[in-house]
Amino acid sequence: MTELPLLFTPLQLRDLELKNRIMVSPMATYSAQEGRATDWHTAHIGKLAAGGAGLVFVEQSSVNTQGRITHGCLGIWDDTHIADHAALAGLIHSFNAKAAIQIAHGGRKGSSQRPWEGGNPLGEADIKARGEGPWQIAASSGIPFDDGWPAPQMLTSEQIDALVDDYRQAFRRARAAGYDVIELHCAHGYLMHSFLSPLANNRNDQYGGSRENRMRLPLRIAAIMREEWPDNLPAFVRISSVDGVDIGWSIEDSIAFATELKAIGIDMVDCSSGGMKLPRGNSLVSRTPGFQVPFAERIQKEVGMPTVAVGLIREPDYAEAILRDGKATLIALGRELLWNPNWPAQTALALGCDPEWTSWPEQYGWWLKRRVAQQGR
Repeated sequence: MTELPLLFTPLQLRDLELKNRIMVSPMATYSAQEGRATDWHTAHIGKLAAGGAGLVFVEQSSVNTQGRITHGCLGIWDDTHIADHAALAGLIHSFNAKAAIQIAHGGRKGSSQRPWEGGNPLGEADIKARGEGPWQIAASSGIPFDDGWPAPQMLTSEQIDALVDDYRQAFRRARAAGYDVIELHCAHGYLMHSFLSPLANNRNDQYGGSRENRMRLPLRIAAIMREEWPDNLPAFVRISSVDGVDIGWSIEDSIAFATELKAIGIDMVDCSSGGMKLPRGNSLVSRTPGFQVPFAERIQKEVGMPTVAVGLIREPDYAEAILRDGKATLIALGRELLWNPNWPAQTALALGCDPEWTSWPEQYGWWLKRRVAQQGR
């Protein structure tokens, strides 16, 4: 019997079994209304879940209204959001996939236009055009995200304590909604990343200065996430493995952070990068296939902790090689799945893992299989 490719070998995470090693990465679509999911989310998530991935993430969901990036961000700050999330989790489960959610706070990148509206800070023109005004943003420090952006309010110790409770309540709502996996967003310049990175954090209290202090709040919240999440289900953390080239947060910092996350009981680190505005000479190298895989590899091998590899992983053979070489444990795809949501099911066919077309929804798998047979393919 031919050995099954690792990409389609089930993965056990605590008591949760994923049918394969393909993960749909959380992708913000900025299409919610007052934090509520819409028909768009049903169509979007349904399409991705039907494609055959083992783990499907719903987009980042904000812990409070201040934590939104845009007026269109999905929320989990109120009990009224639970029903919408339960519907999305149930939809994912209906396609024999596991459902996951990313919990986030936009920090100093909040109060922004949607990307297709310009992605700039909200202002008077947005009020006139759509009735969507700006709000007070908050971060680790009062450092603006970029030139022309508003300075965020530096969170006080009391506000941090209130924020921690917001996260706790969000974790509880996520479980009430029926998600199988939860992920804390500590990447891409958002709030938790702004505490970690010395480029955004110039505090002089227990949450700033040394690396130990800058890690304190993200680790505090990660520990609460693990405490609130059922012992039999896995919890992830997404990080920006590096800020850039020879600047700010480094891979060595990420290794130290992952070591602490492992001690807390976090099951996997989702290894992304970037999110800070940097001088041209310090920007990350050109985005080529697998450009973030070395970060996942180092953390997995040096910390002894499973990682998610993400970043222009498009070819099945390359995805399989990453797993075979022990560079990561899960393969996450984002924009590739927007282009072709059936990538997992098609890959299973191409690699000979699914001769009976079981990765495809039976509602159309049967006639696709028949058509291929008739065409002699």
